[in-house]
Amino acid sequence: MNWWNGLVDLVYPRNCQLCEQPLAEEDRGAICGGCLARVKFIEPPCCRQCALPFAGQPRETFQCSYCQDLGFSFERAVAACRAEGVVRAAVLGFKYRRQMYFLPHLAEWLVGAAREWIAWDEVDAIVPVPLHPRKRREREFNQAELLTEYLGRVVGVPVVANAVRRVKDTPTQTRLDAEQRRRNLRGAFQVRRGDRIAGRRVVLVDDVFTTGVTLDSCARVLRQAGARGIIALTVARGV
Repeated sequence: MNWWNGLVDLVYPRNCQLCEQPLAEEDRGAICGGCLARVKFIEPPCCRQCALPFAGQPRETFQCSYCQDLGFSFERAVAACRAEGVVRAAVLGFKYRRQMYFLPHLAEWLVGAAREWIAWDEVDAIVPVPLHPRKRREREFNQAELLTEYLGRVVGVPVVANAVRRVKDTPTQTRLDAEQRRRNLRGAFQVRRGDRIAGRRVVLVDDVFTTGVTLDSCARVLRQAGARGIIALTVARGV
């Protein structure tokens, strides 16, 4: 097997998919150790509600002014990394260019934060943020669902992939501000498995927390279906 791997590497050199430098023998996945070292993980101090990181020494948790004004439907958010540099490139490559070799890295970052900041013995179900059927057909997968499946296997909590459906085919929100996104997503989600949500504590998973409006819109219908508590969990947090 080592001989075969060496031959394959000779014919098809294993290069980092971000910086194109050759991967070391001990490197796992598609990103080299140098690029991985540049990932910025989110640690306190950060907002307890939206996970927005702030400069300074770790101290007690607080709620930022953005969250005080909005009042999200989820109790708090957990995000693994800042959505910049290496992380942003991996998210965009995976999500929009079907570069599936980034999935293990994204899932590993997600699981790391999930294990550190969430008490899984207090969670009953994991729910991915859904895509509209048209967008899913175009993309051929739901990035949040793939991340959720990976997470569920690791933490041993049931995944309810069809708990929520997206009934409104909204245009892309990339260039919209928070208020525009809120109007764009009004009535976009419906609960389809309320029997598996009522009275349960849920972790809601997506790839990126930007303004929090998508997660909030999805969390709101879960609340209406009787969810007892909701934590939003993402790989990355826009800063």
